[in-house]
Amino acid sequence: MKAKLLSYWKPLASVTFWGISFIATKIALEELAPLSIIFLRLIFASILLAVLAVYSNKKLDLSWKNHGSIFILALIAVFHLWIQVTGMQYTTAANTGWIIGTAPIFMAIVGYIAFKESLSPIRIFGILLAFFGFLMLISKGDFSSIDLLSNKGDFLILASAFTWSIYSAVNKKISLTYSPLLTVLFLFLMMAVIISPFSISSQSIQSVKALSTKSWIAIFFLGIFCSGVAYVLWAQALKEMDSVKVGAFLYFEPFVTVFAAWLILSEEITFLMIVSGVVITLGVLLVNFNLRSLFRRD
Repeated sequence: MKAKLLSYWKPLASVTFWGISFIATKIALEELAPLSIIFLRLIFASILLAVLAVYSNKKLDLSWKNHGSIFILALIAVFHLWIQVTGMQYTTAANTGWIIGTAPIFMAIVGYIAFKESLSPIRIFGILLAFFGFLMLISKGDFSSIDLLSNKGDFLILASAFTWSIYSAVNKKISLTYSPLLTVLFLFLMMAVIISPFSISSQSIQSVKALSTKSWIAIFFLGIFCSGVAYVLWAQALKEMDSVKVGAFLYFEPFVTVFAAWLILSEEITFLMIVSGVVITLGVLLVNFNLRSLFRRD
């Protein structure tokens, strides 16, 4: 029993890091453009994963077929992060946490279209319930106030939740012979290469040189802990525990984000926001009812 409890620290730590990542991103956005944040995050993460790969004596048997598949994943992942971080310029970290939690909803829809996975009435109800919670969250209870311009940040975050479902579907479709550690390492390196022409400029270099200590800490946390340590711990947890048990920890992520946003960023947490978030979470729970494949985050 004690051993089982101790094994839970890995997925809990991963979800905690991911939950706080939105707060770190908001801090970094005060001084850096979205693409610069993503590039620096990838560089820090790649360095850490490369060190871990060398330390664990991972064989670097390169496969062009693997790299072709990883390149496709990298393109999707770059677009996913770009619209997510861009969206965060126009919405709160707390809203981001709740909305990102809708990703399994899109994964269910994409799974139904691409893999003919079942979409029962209870799951359809869950999709509608989660979407209702989303509208309640962004409108603050006044549905007539919703429009694409004033709520563009929230809609971009919702779009990033959709792109994560596309990434997951493609990842499920392809087969890779690399270990999870090497797969993520090569993924991050390719993402950094793809994004470098758009993120490296004289202006971005000057912005990086002028970064405050607070922003450097945020970038370091995003790269080392959120993209590096969290992914490694998550992969280890999936090997050691049932995927459904590991995936259940993802439901804590929005609550971590909301609490951290209140504690660190002094964002206002209203009763309606909590209710909206709970409605979204209930919808996601209904959609994930016995849907094991949606719980994996590789």
